[in-house]
Formats: sequence, C-alpha cells, structure tokens
Amino acid sequence: MLKRDKAKQLQKLKQESAQFFKSVYKDQEKIMVFGEGNPYASLVLVGEAPGQQEVVQQRPFVGRAGKNLDEFLKILDIKREDIYITNAVKFRPVKIDPDTGRTSNRPPNREEIDLNRTVLYKELAIISPSIVVSLGNIPLRVLTDDNKLTIGQVHGRPLFISIGAKEQNMVLFPLYHPASIIYRPQLKDVYISDLQRLRKHLNKDNN
Repeated sequence: MLKRDKAKQLQKLKQESAQFFKSVYKDQEKIMVFGEGNPYASLVLVGEAPGQQEVVQQRPFVGRAGKNLDEFLKILDIKREDIYITNAVKFRPVKIDPDTGRTSNRPPNREEIDLNRTVLYKELAIISPSIVVSLGNIPLRVLTDDNKLTIGQVHGRPLFISIGAKEQNMVLFPLYHPASIIYRPQLKDVYISDLQRLRKHLNKDNN
C-alpha cells in the first residue's frame, strides 16, 4: 500500500470518528486529538489519552508528555517523524472541582475506552506496524482486550496480539507510562532497562 493511500485512509478515519463522537456526545464538546506521524511506520506508540496541552495544540504527546517522549526517543535513537503516535482515547477525560470550577485530568472510564477501542483498532490496521508499544495500563488492556492485566505483570517483554474483526497479528511491547516515573522515581531504572530491551528488539527486527 502506498504511503499516500494510508494517509488518506487515516484522514477518512479521523473524519468518520469525529462525526461518530459528535453524535454520541451531543450535549458535550469533545475536542478530538488523533494520532500523528509516519503512516507507514513500523513502530506505533499508544498512550492513554490527551491532556490539556495536547488539546490546545491538537497533537498527541506535547508539553510535559512531549519531554518524556523526547527522552524515550533519544534512548531508542529514533526520530519522532519516523514513528506514529496515538492514544487509546482520542479526547481528554476531565473532572471539574465543584468548589473551584477547575478542570483536571482523570483516567478514562469504561464507556470512553470502549467507544474509542474500534477507532484505535482501525488506526493500527491501516498502519500495520511490526511493533506496537503501549504506555501504561489502559492502552495495554485495550490492546490485549484483558481488563485485569497490569503493566507490572508484563512490562518489558513482547506479547503477541490479534486486534480488530480481521484479527490482525502484531507484536505488543508494554512499557510503564513515562509520566509514572515522576510519581514513582523507583521505576526509573526499570523503565530504562525496558527501553534498552525494546531497542534490542527493534534492532533485531531491522537486521
């Protein structure tokens, strides 16, 4: 499949998905942040959901999350433009403080995850990468279709998954979310070690 064909398919998926979510959330404004990057990439990164800066800039993994991603790419010796980056949920899940009216991030709920699942599966089916990297528990559970699985059980080792109606086979490499290191500094060494394993896996695939 030609690169431009994949780009066209992804654009069509974005338009169809935006219309779908408008019909579901009639009374709410959901600002969609879709994936970006090389539609012909062999490596796809899947995060949880966009945050405030991602919504403002309409791009995944910018702001603080972007700095985490820069470190990730530096260790792997990969350029951002060579991969494809997306999220399991395409809009920002928020909660509002009743006292201050302040909006903050929250984890996506089951309904939001299930509504977005098909979009992610179609996105991956178009790109057809050789390796999908999940960052954190939610994308891991979406991609394995196992709501009880935790990143602590499987981080740093490749899993074989089948996604979508056509059961397309892919290799999933689960990692802790880079942001988790901020709250749990003890994970830093584990995270770096897992990244080095991923780099070896990528080098093996490229040889």
